[in-house]
Amino acid sequence: MKNPSIKKNIFISTLYQILSIITPLITAPYVSRVIGTSGVGAYSYTLANQTYFSLIAALGTASYGMREIARNRNDVMKRSQLFWEIELLSVITSIIMLFVWAIFVAFHQKYHVIYLILTLNLFNTMLDISWFFDGLEQFQYTVTKNSLVKVAGVVLILLFIKSPSDTNLYVFIMTGTTLLGTMSMWLELHKFVEKVPIKFENLRRHFHETLIYFIPTIATSIYTYMDKTLIGFITHDNAENAYYEQATKIINLTKAVTFTAVNNVLGARISYLFAKKRVDEIKERIRGSIDYILFIGVGIGFGLIGISDTFVPIFFGPGWGKVALLLRLFSPQIVIIGISNCLGSQYYNPAGLRKQSAIYIIVGAVVNFILNLLLIPHFASAGATFASIIAELTISILYLRNSHGFLEASYILQVIWKKLLAGAAMAAVILLMNNLAMASLLKLLLQFAAGAGTYLLILLVLKDNSFKYLLKMLKRA
Repeated sequence: MKNPSIKKNIFISTLYQILSIITPLITAPYVSRVIGTSGVGAYSYTLANQTYFSLIAALGTASYGMREIARNRNDVMKRSQLFWEIELLSVITSIIMLFVWAIFVAFHQKYHVIYLILTLNLFNTMLDISWFFDGLEQFQYTVTKNSLVKVAGVVLILLFIKSPSDTNLYVFIMTGTTLLGTMSMWLELHKFVEKVPIKFENLRRHFHETLIYFIPTIATSIYTYMDKTLIGFITHDNAENAYYEQATKIINLTKAVTFTAVNNVLGARISYLFAKKRVDEIKERIRGSIDYILFIGVGIGFGLIGISDTFVPIFFGPGWGKVALLLRLFSPQIVIIGISNCLGSQYYNPAGLRKQSAIYIIVGAVVNFILNLLLIPHFASAGATFASIIAELTISILYLRNSHGFLEASYILQVIWKKLLAGAAMAAVILLMNNLAMASLLKLLLQFAAGAGTYLLILLVLKDNSFKYLLKMLKRA
């Protein structure tokens, strides 16, 4: 099978990430005004609780499946056998969790209807085969289908969600469109797999391997979904969960811009390069990626510090002021998690070091859990935010210390200091403009333009080479 073009895949993946950014930019302001903190908080809390069941159903299929398909993509019979065996395992674990989920729902009368609707997420887990197309680097198939359903979801929300009483319908649209996109991927499957006999004795091996990948996945969930569960459990305040939900929604959008597209594409390619033992090329690609991630991440992080007070009232409307504080607290996470995500996607996962990675993530999860218990009772959602930052920092430090020369802390310090100077200057310029007496939207646009201009100009003066390695890699793709 011919190597897919990295330039094409990064372009496609970036377009999808842009769409992933645009759709919440349309729906989040609308939903925050229509269903309010109560509806958003209820959805955030129930989804966090349901996600644990989906995580167990999926095990580590996404990461393990992608790696195995990437390593065997040139052998159609081998990749076909791997696909059917791994997918069958996913179906079995999903069916088991459907029974467990039914018991959970039966004993939870509060949010009962929402929990019933969220059952669709378990079917989504069962049928999700995006890992197969990612392993083949055939991103156009997953991107096209998911893009169409995202647009459909936006249209349905704007047409049918009109008041807080429509919260259940909002949850159904969110889960139903996701499931529709997942199901549509099966329409293209026949182009890449053959009918082969399944070797059931291999399921035990796949189960063992997916468990290794599952450990860091479930550990990570402690400082993503567990935060929301603990906020709801400790504070009993939907508003605090809603503030945290909206802040993390913006942070997740910035992560998509910063590193998701690059890591999704290069993770599959580097799995292939590890199989070919092309170590020097792997190191070069990781260095190029981290330089680009720091360039975008530092800029967005300092930008959020400066722009949050203007942005939040315009975007979410009245009553969401605390989100601005959470965004400023969250801002370092963009760079911190960018480093760990790059190493996880481009070194630990492709190199088959998920067991080692899992240990570091578990350490971070324990740190996060303890800090949540200590801080949430006193600082509510702000405490959960701080706990997440410390947990991510712990993981990134451990990743770097044990990356065996594929990425060094000294290299990060070498390429980040210019970006930090430019970012600090950008934040200062934006904050000075906060006192301008003008319409909020106009002020936001001016702050964005002035901040971005300041950041880029200073990097140009300092002769920063943010795109140097990335452009070099793309030319070789």
